[in-house]
Amino acid sequence: MAVPLLDLKAQYASIRDEINAAVLRVLEAQAFILGPEVEALEQEIAAYSGCRYGVGVSSGTDALLLCLMVLEIRPGDEVILPTYTFFATAGAVARLGARPVFVDIDPRTYNMQVEAVERAITPRTRAIIPVHLYGQMADMPALMALAERHKLIVVEDAAQAIGAEYAGLRAGQYGHMACFSFFPSKNLGGAGDGGMVITNDPDLSEKLRLYRNHGYKPKYYNRVVGGNFRLDAIQAAVLRVKLPYLDAWTQARQRNAAAYRQLLADVEGLRLPYELPNVRHVYNQFVVACERRDDLQRHLQAHGIGTEIYYPLPMHQQECFSALGYRRGDFPHSEAAAQQTLALPIYPELTQSQLEEVAEAVRGFFRSTSP
Repeated sequence: MAVPLLDLKAQYASIRDEINAAVLRVLEAQAFILGPEVEALEQEIAAYSGCRYGVGVSSGTDALLLCLMVLEIRPGDEVILPTYTFFATAGAVARLGARPVFVDIDPRTYNMQVEAVERAITPRTRAIIPVHLYGQMADMPALMALAERHKLIVVEDAAQAIGAEYAGLRAGQYGHMACFSFFPSKNLGGAGDGGMVITNDPDLSEKLRLYRNHGYKPKYYNRVVGGNFRLDAIQAAVLRVKLPYLDAWTQARQRNAAAYRQLLADVEGLRLPYELPNVRHVYNQFVVACERRDDLQRHLQAHGIGTEIYYPLPMHQQECFSALGYRRGDFPHSEAAAQQTLALPIYPELTQSQLEEVAEAVRGFFRSTSP
């Protein structure tokens, strides 16, 4: 039985009529850029996340860039972020001419080490970007306390973590701003690119709206140099259909994770995801680790099991950041994660037989390679 890493067609089939009606509604209205669909989604996502304001944008990447533009991050400034992350986290900093300052991760959660962040702070540090990787939040209480002591801004990269919680608060409720991605593979995915920034600060909300639309206020009168970071109405309409299903889909992901833990509990040499006791992990990915990761991936591929490596090369080893002067060995936990981790299928529509198929293929690999 082939098991894909992700099956978006299965999700669409379950809500096809609602999605089609929402898209048709926008087509009939012929209002494609911002407008009432986007405004409604902004309110709904903000409320879901326990925040006051939502600002719909063109992608999760642009959400990060927009936040840094609003903060007036410029050349000479430093922004601290984990080296083990998707490129957009670091790319947004570099695009503004600022210096991304990389730190290592906690090897259990793959999220940034608070102690490493503290060591990286200098007089040039302006902001911290914690990444809630794979659907589990970073240690936000400790990071916010650190940021307050040093008068730093915190922008949560919550691209993979909508609805995730740490100590009872949701992604977005801790930081000054937080960024979501609605890329189709996310827990709440659109029919293309899309994103959102949420905040509790009315001044930041106003600035975000100004900067996302060329700095117009009013139209054609530019107060600042902004950009075109607008969210399409069709994307908003699709996401509004999906949002009421999100908690049920999250629960299904959590059930699938629990099933994997049971099915793979006694596999020696395989490290399962570590879930903190005081979190709501939303499992955007179910990431295992082993020393023979590449061999495991080839074995699973031969058995029709879809997998993905997130991420094969940390940011400090990327060619485009070579001028920063980092070297191999600087961040050992991140480098180990890049060499050992592998994502297994975790999407909500997985059946029990599919979960068992994946688990049996994994177990088969370790049986065949055991001494």
